[in-house]
Amino acid sequence: MIQTLSDALAERGYDTLTPVQTAVTDPELSGSDLLVSAQTGSGKTVGFGLAIGPTILDDDGQFGRAAAPLALVVAPTRELAFQVTRELDWLYGKTGARVASCVGGMDMRDERRTLERGAHIVVGTPGRLRDHIQRGSLDMTELRAVVLDEADEMLDLGFREDLEFMLGEAPEERRTLLFSATVPPMIVKLAQNYQRDAVRVTTLAEKGQHADIAYQALRVAQQDAENAIINVLRYHDAQNAIVFANTRATVNRLTARFANRGFSVVCLSGELSQTERTHALQAMRDGRARVCVATDVAARGIDLPNLELVVHAELPSNFESLLHRSGRTGRAGRKGISALIVPPKVAKKAERLLKMAKVSAEWTVAPGADEILRRDEERLLNDPTWSEAIREDESEFAKRLLDLHTPEAIAAAYLRLARSRHSAPEELSDPNTRPERKERKPFGPSAWVALSVGRDDRAEARWILPLLCRAGGLDKDSIGAIRVQQNETFVELTEAALPSLMATLGADNVLDENVTVRPAEAPPQGPRPPRDDRGPGKPRQKRDFDGPRPKRDFDSPRPKRDFDSPRPPRDEAPKAPRPAPKEYKPADPETHGPAKKRAKPAEAPRRDDKPRGFDKGPKAGGGKPFKPAGKPGGKPGGKPVPGKALAGKAPGGKGPGAKGFSKPAKPRASASDTSKRFTPPGKPAAPRKGGSQPPRRKP
Repeated sequence: MIQTLSDALAERGYDTLTPVQTAVTDPELSGSDLLVSAQTGSGKTVGFGLAIGPTILDDDGQFGRAAAPLALVVAPTRELAFQVTRELDWLYGKTGARVASCVGGMDMRDERRTLERGAHIVVGTPGRLRDHIQRGSLDMTELRAVVLDEADEMLDLGFREDLEFMLGEAPEERRTLLFSATVPPMIVKLAQNYQRDAVRVTTLAEKGQHADIAYQALRVAQQDAENAIINVLRYHDAQNAIVFANTRATVNRLTARFANRGFSVVCLSGELSQTERTHALQAMRDGRARVCVATDVAARGIDLPNLELVVHAELPSNFESLLHRSGRTGRAGRKGISALIVPPKVAKKAERLLKMAKVSAEWTVAPGADEILRRDEERLLNDPTWSEAIREDESEFAKRLLDLHTPEAIAAAYLRLARSRHSAPEELSDPNTRPERKERKPFGPSAWVALSVGRDDRAEARWILPLLCRAGGLDKDSIGAIRVQQNETFVELTEAALPSLMATLGADNVLDENVTVRPAEAPPQGPRPPRDDRGPGKPRQKRDFDGPRPKRDFDSPRPKRDFDSPRPPRDEAPKAPRPAPKEYKPADPETHGPAKKRAKPAEAPRRDDKPRGFDKGPKAGGGKPFKPAGKPGGKPGGKPVPGKALAGKAPGGKGPGAKGFSKPAKPRASASDTSKRFTPPGKPAAPRKGGSQPPRRKP
């Protein structure tokens, strides 16, 4: 291994390399193209950083003067591109490397100036890199290595054309390294077209998929899904946790609820700007936030060193997303937990996803309030603060507390203060019990009243019930069954409510306009009469669902059509024949007189740019313009009289431009044009001093 890279690893605390890092740094593969497949969290970023070192560094393990880039790293998302940039910064920190990033959402002018000053390694996203190549700001002529990180994800996101464009613009003698968690057929085809005798490197078979991640499938009731997430966060009390959701709306709702419950939370979704997304991840790394609610934009490549818990608030659409979401924890040998929230409606989907991902999960229930409180007590008793030495100032304050309170009171107060720092746990219902339907209590002794409106008056129970409560002064609980008949409506009331209703109505028993009430017996029994709106005068026919269903004979041959025999005549009456056209007869000269020849229309005059009557001026030998006889708007056809043309009026009262009789309007002077000043009529224009310059105002 190159000494400068080895020193950087030692300072970073790398005692041993991961299997994928060991495989790609094999000296026999130093000049070969690689197709690497390794699980998420196996150290692929440092792996390809070490793999391209012999290709882009000189014999002393140093870089020369920064000019055109020597290596290009392509990542699917902005967060992953920034993470790769940070990893390469410390890995190549002793080589004098200049690493530039080109991602969407950032100022392209700053990136262009950075590239013009020179860079050794460029890291970016496909769309922004292609823009720089097409604009000529990214020089590809000196490239020695191209790395495609998470290549399968870039193809899934629709960056295939961009990748093919960049690989086509790169020099043919470059090294191409493809890193991918899975190797679908599209990745294999891309490797065949743009790699030269690529060596396949895989470390997936060395240990199980995500062996450092404990999967839990938590059965919860449908109404307790979000409460279960709060209890999971409280129970584990992870230093960093990610809650994944499928939509931005769910992310915003969960973020607001967690913030109200006292969690230090940030959100991450595609609707945020790049600056907001960067600040959210930095808050997680700094410890200012402990919970991140995110969409699948954070499911690839993001590495949070202290991430211990991943919660799937909503199940992903496929098992690849499940693996990549869970792969945010359990990285580089650390342990992690991936919890799936499974309401009854998605239990089958959860089983299918786990089976396709080839992972085994522990099926259990979400922790309850009692379990969370016991866990808080255990953490409190095992806190390392108990074993620390007591300082002098603390000893004095402890003596003052003992003088004022008993030890039991001090311990109880300390326990209450410790619990107040956390959100109260939620009470969850048993996910295996179905919600019981509330049985209606027996109505008791009742009496019936009849209202003078029925089905003929479009009476309905939905407006009769509030009418009785409002106008009759009744309570909703004192009203029982409502039976709408053809001409009347029977309502069941409690015996105690009947006298109160009749007293409220008075002697006329008028409940509302045109609605009266009378005491009555029970409504008539029997089948319900058909409604008038169930067809044109006929009741709706009942379907016989209990009888046998008629069988269709699919085995008998289909009758053949005889195309040779003539078609049978139609039954419809024959249509009446069309009347014969009338015979043309020329006009009789004796009766109608001699036929007159129709005069040919005069040839249309040539249209010029100038209106008619002004094509020839006095200088060209033409006469004065004329105007028609009579007043404007009168009958045309009078003799033209020499004189002034009508301003804006033509014969017939029409506006300007009618048959050329109107004079073209002069363009209006612009108020901003200071060269033209208003001159009163009849007065000569005052001479302007100072040539064409406008006069200056006196101070």
